[in-house]
Amino acid sequence: GRMTQNVKGRWSVHEPILGKPYPEFLGPGQRTISLPIHLSVMHGVRPRKTMEQIEKAVESGMPHTLVIGDKKVGTCQWVITEMNEVWGEIIRDGNLLSANLTLNLSEYR
Repeated sequence: GRMTQNVKGRWSVHEPILGKPYPEFLGPGQRTISLPIHLSVMHGVRPRKTMEQIEKAVESGMPHTLVIGDKKVGTCQWVITEMNEVWGEIIRDGNLLSANLTLNLSEYR
């Protein structure tokens, strides 16, 4: 999968008497990102440990700067609002060989 970003504005709709409704722009809305990640021991990663670190970030609510390819994404920091995990094969000693994650992030400020 690929990263997707949702950029939106905030609008209010006014309902005048005897007139058509009309929108008023209130300002920019909160950006959101959906980021798929593949973790694999074949890439030198420990999937279970990495997932535990991300789980802590989700549950702490701490904002962070998002950097992809040496470039900052957006002008604000981001919080991870949700992580979905799909576990791959687990070998006999309990080590997870791979996992696919989807992180949902929201602009913080």
